[in-house]
Amino acid sequence: MAVRHVYAVRHGEADPFGEVTDTGLRQMRLLAERLAALPVDAVWHSPLPRAVRSAAVIGERLPGVPVQEAEELIDHVPHVPDEPPPGWAGFFDGFDPVEAAEGARLAGALLDRFARPAGTETHEVLVTHGYQVAWLVRHALGAPLDRWLGLSCGNASLTAIGHYGAGPPSLLLYNDMGHLPPDLRWTGFGPGTRP
Repeated sequence: MAVRHVYAVRHGEADPFGEVTDTGLRQMRLLAERLAALPVDAVWHSPLPRAVRSAAVIGERLPGVPVQEAEELIDHVPHVPDEPPPGWAGFFDGFDPVEAAEGARLAGALLDRFARPAGTETHEVLVTHGYQVAWLVRHALGAPLDRWLGLSCGNASLTAIGHYGAGPPSLLLYNDMGHLPPDLRWTGFGPGTRP
């Protein structure tokens, strides 16, 4: 059976200007070592600098594997709920219907391109952003559209989804940071207790 293996990763830690930090580069080198054990066919990345740089680090460890931009992976809000949860109300202030429609269009394009079976077995790395990883996971689980709001992922974390010729996708791994030492985990999250 031809399986499309999608390895969705969030870019390495970035500064407020969107550039990958030294910590982010360390994170991505460790993730690249982990990915090097897989038969990766392609690395796709968002057009934003933090994802471009993170994908380049992965590409250095995967000689001969094409590293290419995919507009569908750009950072955006994939779905604006009709009634945002109370903790999110301020986040959605100012989103007008045009922005919400564009986010929905991009979210649909992301799923159309990367969340369906391929004709042959493939292993693709998607270097993207937290909201896009959450949207892919929400889709794989068949969860309601608003459910992406409760899915967070750390910088350089690994999520694996299998798309088969028949049947629903399988979420194989989510937000795994086992390749990172404790001091490099949990970046990209707000303050709080971590397991």
